[in-house]
Amino acid sequence: MRMILLGPPGVGKGTQGGFIARRYGIPHVSTGDMLRAAVRAGSRLGLEAKRHMDAGGLLPDRVIIELVAQRIREADCDAGFLLDGYPRTVVQAQAMAAAGIEIDIVVEFWLTLEELLRRSSGRLVHPASGRTYHAVFNPPKAPGKDDISGEELVQRADDRPDAAASRLEVHNQHAPALVEHYTARIARGEPGAPRYVRISAEGPVAAVRDRLFETLGAHPGVALI
Repeated sequence: MRMILLGPPGVGKGTQGGFIARRYGIPHVSTGDMLRAAVRAGSRLGLEAKRHMDAGGLLPDRVIIELVAQRIREADCDAGFLLDGYPRTVVQAQAMAAAGIEIDIVVEFWLTLEELLRRSSGRLVHPASGRTYHAVFNPPKAPGKDDISGEELVQRADDRPDAAASRLEVHNQHAPALVEHYTARIARGEPGAPRYVRISAEGPVAAVRDRLFETLGAHPGVALI
């Protein structure tokens, strides 16, 4: 199964993506994690990405699509993958299709603006693994500590309230067109168009997870393992 998760910052894609990856036995491919790994490794793409990030600019679509294409060619993606954080624009979605990256299902999570801002400002991250928590909605077992390693959790600069609002504004500039791109493919009866589901992320993490799996189980071709 090849899946894309869509939704604004703070909606819980990272948390739900972890559940999906374990349930379906597929890797959770986060573009943010890939970029950070490439920068740490000092690869050609990593060095190019770092130049853009250090200059405060957006990364060219070419860099991102090359990173994604490289990642999903790895053996652990043979049975499928979950893309989290990509594509973010119609141009990126079209670039994926042009690169021969086929998708089976697109899942969009949604929340009210007020709830999104509240969630974004409480997110905590374990830098080494990318595991995410929330001070209120998905707290770690020990305050400020990763459940598995016991290492310190951090709040990234882009998860603070002012930065979260800015990220949400950027997301809203592109999200409607991206949703339209996928739903229009279905409406046209386009061969190879992915299935599309929209799920409320309201409520406790476990309730959203159960709602997600119930919805996915109702779609032919999505097999639970």
